[in-house]
Amino acid sequence: MLENEIIACCKRLKLSRNLADMAQTTDGESHQEYLYKLLSAELANREKIRISKLINCAGFYSVKTFDGFRFDEITLPLDLTPESLKSLDFIKQKKNIIMYGRTGTGKTMLSIALGVAACQRGIPVKFYRTAALVNQLSEAKKAGTLGMLLKKLYKASVVILDEFGYVPYDRTGAQLLFDFLSEIHEQKSVILNTNLEFSRWVNVLYDEQMTAALVGRLMHHCYLLLFPGENNRLRESSINDFYRSISSNGQGVG
Repeated sequence: MLENEIIACCKRLKLSRNLADMAQTTDGESHQEYLYKLLSAELANREKIRISKLINCAGFYSVKTFDGFRFDEITLPLDLTPESLKSLDFIKQKKNIIMYGRTGTGKTMLSIALGVAACQRGIPVKFYRTAALVNQLSEAKKAGTLGMLLKKLYKASVVILDEFGYVPYDRTGAQLLFDFLSEIHEQKSVILNTNLEFSRWVNVLYDEQMTAALVGRLMHHCYLLLFPGENNRLRESSINDFYRSISSNGQGVG
């Protein structure tokens, strides 16, 4: 038996031990077919490991899928269907998704399902409770490790921010969050879940001009998904009233 020798060769070639195991159970009508089956199994195993690592590194609370999610209970934009959302085309287009609605209406579940689906397609994702990310940014700034944290964040193609606006943020952290989201604007997709109308974001970000700029950048190339709640007031009143108040104060969106 050459099992140990095959394992040693796999190690030196940086192949998985799975290849050595497959060598004992794989059949082929020719040497080429046998080799092809082994190499195909190795590639499939590597892809499985890669997906597992992406999901583990994303930071999801738990793994969710689209199974059981009721799309008929939310309001999608006219140019977005459940199928096109699940296709993840918005990631290719570098569009953002904002999910607005009351607590417990499925925003977190849907955002995780989208994130997991992205990981399964080899797309790196980062998932955070927004307050936790704000705290990490503030602590990294104080510790002088902000560059390292941002480098890790920049590796993700999709950044999911859950529970935005549930609590006020540290002023320094809020500024750092704004800087980060501004930096990745039109470079990556942001999925943001909130129960807070746009006009009230200033209550957690403190600065009205910065809030207006953040809303403007997130809403640029964005799908707004409305969960059960005051849908019409958000869609028709909140955004317009907010920008009208900014304009009346003579402040622009940067």
